[in-house]
Amino acid sequence: MGDWTFLGRLLDKVQIHSTVIGKVWLTVLFVFRILVLRAGAENVWGDEQSGFICNTKQPGCENVCYDHAFPVSHIRFWVFQIVFVSTPTLVYLGHVLHVIHQENKQRRRLQNHGELQVVMVPKYTDERGKIRIKGNLLGSYVVNVLFKIMFETTFIVGQYYLYGFILEPMFVCSRKPCPFMVECFISRPTEKSIFIIFMLVMASVSLLLNIVEIFYLICTRLKCGSSRCHGPQAISLHTCLFGDSSSQSGIQNKMNFKFEAEKSSTHSTA
Repeated sequence: MGDWTFLGRLLDKVQIHSTVIGKVWLTVLFVFRILVLRAGAENVWGDEQSGFICNTKQPGCENVCYDHAFPVSHIRFWVFQIVFVSTPTLVYLGHVLHVIHQENKQRRRLQNHGELQVVMVPKYTDERGKIRIKGNLLGSYVVNVLFKIMFETTFIVGQYYLYGFILEPMFVCSRKPCPFMVECFISRPTEKSIFIIFMLVMASVSLLLNIVEIFYLICTRLKCGSSRCHGPQAISLHTCLFGDSSSQSGIQNKMNFKFEAEKSSTHSTA
């Protein structure tokens, strides 16, 4: 079912800009969902329609019963699930790359002494380009995790209502054009049920990791605020969460003052 390499490369870039729990979530997504889906599940469901046999020769009856039993193929359903769950992370990656690009431009402006210009000091990245998750990036990261929780929950509930979590060997169908109550038989129901349960467990683990990550972010920021707010140089929780705007302004003022002094010195010499 397609090539996952491109999606894998994109998600791999997110790892260095994620929390520890976010890295674990990506590992579960790569190894236990995408890899298993590509290597094992696709082969198990290869005979999904050809192995679906009904005890009737009525033309069209078997196709109608198959459509009723499997409104969406399990494989396609899981592909949609992975794509939807990965999308918020890719949006967050786009935000991160935008921030890195903007702050690299700010650094180049700070190094430019050709003309006086007021620029913001980079506050989300260090000199090596490593991201600090705070401020707008923290908000983007939290929204990313919340959307993953929503999508994961929706697909788990949707799978339950579409198929349940166990495949029965026999499916009874009475839709037209079937002439009577028709019994249809599913190929390898036990093996397919094992994969269904496995993918459900992995989706539940991913959902749990996302919930834990939300609490981790909250507890980490609250702990940061508590430890720094009770020290000799106490700061507010807002500063801990969103960065010290006063220190950023101080650095910027120093840079502008320094440049003004250099410019005045140059004019006086001339």
